[in-house]
Amino acid sequence: MNAFLSKFMMYYEIKRMNSEGRSISKISKALSCNRRTVKKYLGLSDQEFEAFLKSQSTRTKLLLPYESFIKERLTRYRDTPAAQMHDWLKEHHDNFPEVNQKTIFNFVKWVRAQHDLPYEPAVRGYMIVEETAYGLQGQVDFGEYNMRSDEGKRVKVYFFWKTRKSLLLYPGFVPFQVQIRLFWQ
Repeated sequence: MNAFLSKFMMYYEIKRMNSEGRSISKISKALSCNRRTVKKYLGLSDQEFEAFLKSQSTRTKLLLPYESFIKERLTRYRDTPAAQMHDWLKEHHDNFPEVNQKTIFNFVKWVRAQHDLPYEPAVRGYMIVEETAYGLQGQVDFGEYNMRSDEGKRVKVYFFWKTRKSLLLYPGFVPFQVQIRLFWQ
């Protein structure tokens, strides 16, 4: 059910319950809405409520000037979450207003619906590898460490560890510069 229809139905339900003699708090509990909303709706005439609904539907969107940017990004990157879009908007537009994350989320959702750009998760580029015999497959981790030389100077040492499937460790050291070497034993 859309927001317009649900507000319309709630308004008439509040009016009906009030004419039956129920209190504002009982109406709010029965309809699971705020007491202030019930009080506000009771204070409106039918014409005022209709004008209120029209003003809600014609409200301008704060992020409308950024619609083309968001559409272009969503066309290119269908799996973009709203948080990433928020970061991109702040990076590319110096005058971007301070807004809540939920505002960005709702606007991105609206742009997706307006331009038929459904969320399509990215396909990950990996596959399951069959189990191999021990020692035929391994893992390599890289790192760097600052050490002292014999003269007391700092020397950056780049290293890597190769772990075979049998969990034996084979270190390899590459002093002074980054080089990638694979040791297979």
